[in-house]
Amino acid sequence: MYKRVLLKLSGEALAGASGTGIDPITVDKVVCQLVELAANKVEIAIVVGGGNFWRGRQGVAMDKVTADHMGMLATIMNALALQDAIEKKGVPTRVQTALSIPAVAEPFILRKALRHFESGRIVIFACGTGNPYFTTDSGAALRAAEIKADVLLMAKNVDGVYDCDPKTSKTAKKLDELSYMDVINKNIAVMDFTSVTMCMENKVPIVAFGLAEENSIIRAASGEKIGTIIH
Repeated sequence: MYKRVLLKLSGEALAGASGTGIDPITVDKVVCQLVELAANKVEIAIVVGGGNFWRGRQGVAMDKVTADHMGMLATIMNALALQDAIEKKGVPTRVQTALSIPAVAEPFILRKALRHFESGRIVIFACGTGNPYFTTDSGAALRAAEIKADVLLMAKNVDGVYDCDPKTSKTAKKLDELSYMDVINKNIAVMDFTSVTMCMENKVPIVAFGLAEENSIIRAASGEKIGTIIH
């Protein structure tokens, strides 16, 4: 079992089948796994997206920077929802944000985050990197490197990485293992290339797996062969 993991959750993952808002049943399934990992002394960080509330410019003629800041605010709603659900199960949690919103969360301070791990708290990082033009995947790769996570767990809507889109191709083949350069050179859509490059430079392995699979977070954090590993 990995000692310290960073879990990247998309906002859409928290929405369940509806695709928007927050689905309590889906959140509970995720949280129960996190609580079990915490009981086994795994140090857990989470980066959460905001696509269930706001995605890109949503077809609106809006400035990119404004739209990205709105997306960062959406991640805070998801982070607070996760915090509430986790703490209701008795596990202490802290939300740290890349934008300063002291009334609801701490600012991101690396040493403070590390202290939270030592105290047995789950840390949820919101607002991505705090900069427009960067995805929450980039935020996940950055935070994983900063906290020296043993692995970046990418919870996806499919059970791993395929050589082509399994939703449109019946011949799509699942890839169990890839190198960072495979992802970049073959233009494989796992996460944006900035994120992959950051993980490669800091030697953070990535495990992409299906969130819907039974106990998939626990299995991935335990080092079980699940999904696709990129290293």
